[in-house]
Amino acid sequence: MSLMRRRELLRCSASALLAATLAPAGRLAHADNIPTHHSLELDRLSVQRSDEGLLLSYSVRLDLPKDLEQALSKGVAVVFVAEAEVFRSRWYWTDQSRGSATRRWRLAYQPLTRRWRLSLDDLSRHYNSLPDALDALRRTDRWRIADTIPAGDEPDHYVDFSFRLDTDELPRPLQIGLGGLGGLTTGSLDVQRRVAVQPSR
Repeated sequence: MSLMRRRELLRCSASALLAATLAPAGRLAHADNIPTHHSLELDRLSVQRSDEGLLLSYSVRLDLPKDLEQALSKGVAVVFVAEAEVFRSRWYWTDQSRGSATRRWRLAYQPLTRRWRLSLDDLSRHYNSLPDALDALRRTDRWRIADTIPAGDEPDHYVDFSFRLDTDELPRPLQIGLGGLGGLTTGSLDVQRRVAVQPSR
């Protein structure tokens, strides 16, 4: 099963769980009337073969719902995840996975310094404003996601890509103490796309 398909199944179940857990009783009663916020859109996505490996570049448009911004301003950390999995198409069998890669950003406000801390793996940077911190995670260029493939084999390969808010990392104080994120669903902060591998230039 491909990464994209697994994410679709997990997203459906997570959406129902998140809505039931976070929404106050009054909002639950009118859940069907809550509009969906399309807070995350993919602006650019490409995968290119090179001698270094398969290199992925992307940029997203990310607008956080106000309720989530308020939670962040109170010191609640959120995690965003970018995932990519490379497949080789096979007409005689299921497509073959050729490699995968994951990046996780942890974003948190530091009340004492009034700065925003963005962590990627073991590296952290501080920013003076939330827009500056979001700009840093909105785009990535030449991210090596797998070993290179032979020249000429590009048409047989594709990549399933996703960028999302990791709702599993939402802390319990957010779920219990801050009430619901009105209109926020896992789908509104989760984008998925399939892209073909391009030959090296």
